[in-house]
Amino acid sequence: MFIKPKRVKNVPPYLFDEINKKKQYLLDQGVNIIDLGIGCPDLPTPQHIVDRLIEEMKDQKNFKYPGYSGCLELRKAVAQFYKNRFNVDLDPETEILALIGSKEGIAHFITASIDPGDAVLLPDPGYPIYRTATYLANGIPYSMPLLKENGFLPDFTSIPVQEVEKAKLMFLNYPGNPTAAVADLAFFQEAVDFAQRNHMVIAHDAAYQMVTFNEYTAPSILQVEGAKEIAVEFGSLSKTYSMTGWRIGYAVGNKEALQSLSVVKGNMDTSQFLPIQKAAVTALVSEQHCVKEYNHIYRERMEGMLAALREIGIESDTPKGSFFIWASVPKGYNSSEFATKVLEEAGVIVTPGVAFGEYGEGYFRISLSVPTERLYEAIHRIKTKITITV
Repeated sequence: MFIKPKRVKNVPPYLFDEINKKKQYLLDQGVNIIDLGIGCPDLPTPQHIVDRLIEEMKDQKNFKYPGYSGCLELRKAVAQFYKNRFNVDLDPETEILALIGSKEGIAHFITASIDPGDAVLLPDPGYPIYRTATYLANGIPYSMPLLKENGFLPDFTSIPVQEVEKAKLMFLNYPGNPTAAVADLAFFQEAVDFAQRNHMVIAHDAAYQMVTFNEYTAPSILQVEGAKEIAVEFGSLSKTYSMTGWRIGYAVGNKEALQSLSVVKGNMDTSQFLPIQKAAVTALVSEQHCVKEYNHIYRERMEGMLAALREIGIESDTPKGSFFIWASVPKGYNSSEFATKVLEEAGVIVTPGVAFGEYGEGYFRISLSVPTERLYEAIHRIKTKITITV
């Protein structure tokens, strides 16, 4: 008889898997669902990236096992990207690893960074994989509340001393998922100083670093003095270049932490298919016109959606980054009740804030990664089918 281990029992069902099950059930009933729940870009992967993949698929040498750290061409491209965008110097041999998507790298990094019983400081609300991967590594998650009055930034001074002493790792994520909050270099300096004083590693999830609006440019934590001593930043091509299914990302920063991650990865996977890695090179080193074009589309969707939400009495700050809107739940509902009502009565999927942690209660997340006309159809359905008390 199979007995599920405790570390697996502690892991709740994956949020978006549960949403997809509800979605499929309603689709089977003939309901026309509009899915604003998951952050999967509807825009196509730019053609020059696809063309590079096709070209590399013709070379039989690319069909062999890749190097465990990723091909050198990709690691050099990441280094060039960081130098061009952030003026940060990286050694492709020791300070960059290729990942099979940043989610995989983040999950493996927790195993590579903590021992059983160590604490991990997690943003709450935050991307669910931080918590579940901590459980699977037999670590102890500690929630850092992200509150509106603090700009959805953690207050390091409010973390109990006993939790700080147990913590070996801290996660940050800006531009943020789900909050769409952003951080400046002054905050990253504060985070680096805090981590150095308390002998912990920072993992910065920068999946939405390139998805920004209105002249805002998101910084890298590695721009901060001393960051390389304690920080690793995780990058993804999924959102920036609409490459979610390609599963390609990278980790950069502290070479000792990356070496530990490479040990875990080398025993768990054999890196990504070489043609995909080489297509990622083209994405990173080419002119970034496609990024500007896609960000313009997301900005227009965001502005239109915010205006429509405010017309029906739903408030949200204007995001500077990511393609999410973090909106306040209307009076009379909690986040789960509102999300369920919107799904069942309007056929629209939104994500309840509590799914990202207890401090997400009172909010819901809208993804802008669906065609513009479907966004407006969604808000029309909510307006006409859901009673909202202002």
